Amino acid sequence: MNAPREVTRPVPRTLSARHCAPLSLYARSRAVPATLTALAGAALLTLWAASVPDAFLDPYRRVPLLSLAPLAVSAAIGASLHVYGRDLDDTAVRPWWPRRLAHLLVLTTLGATALALALPGNAQVFGSVGMVRNTLGAVGVTALGAVLLGARAGWMPTTLYFSAVYLSAASPRMRHATVLSWPVQAGPQRGAWAAALALFVLGAGLYAVRGARPEGPRG
Repeated sequence: MNAPREVTRPVPRTLSARHCAPLSLYARSRAVPATLTALAGAALLTLWAASVPDAFLDPYRRVPLLSLAPLAVSAAIGASLHVYGRDLDDTAVRPWWPRRLAHLLVLTTLGATALALALPGNAQVFGSVGMVRNTLGAVGVTALGAVLLGARAGWMPTTLYFSAVYLSAASPRMRHATVLSWPVQAGPQRGAWAAALALFVLGAGLYAVRGARPEGPRG
């Protein structure tokens, strides 16, 4: 008589493994590892630039950091908003707007926190308060650019606006117009915070609802 054959049953996948695979695919499709690396690099460069003696003795030397560092962070976050399969998102059973909003909020929080820790100081000397405000405003403008122009070009409106404000900051009119020149304000001005928060809420809300504009393949 032949010996009975042993029946091998497949080992059931654990709950954590089931959840890790979709999260890993999502992170890779949105370039999350590269984005986190860019955020860390921007924070380290900001920390190094802020440690220069001139930047510590003269607080106005920190104004370029308040513009360049949030620009780099917002550009990295904007690149992660690109979607390769927009049709799959639009036809998904569950709505995508909570995922889009969570994606943007988590990366913005990480970027703003990293830059704030890299540029210490109180609100009066272009320190961490101004860095958090500028990061929120820059990400908001970049999110708007992603909705209107596409994620790959979302950084362009932010760069143009920050450059225009920085170049015209020497004008007395622009210096006192806190709503328009919020990227070069020290930090506690209410008008500057109102403008930056309004841009962030508008950009994050539109991106969560509509997503980034679909783009064709690279030429």
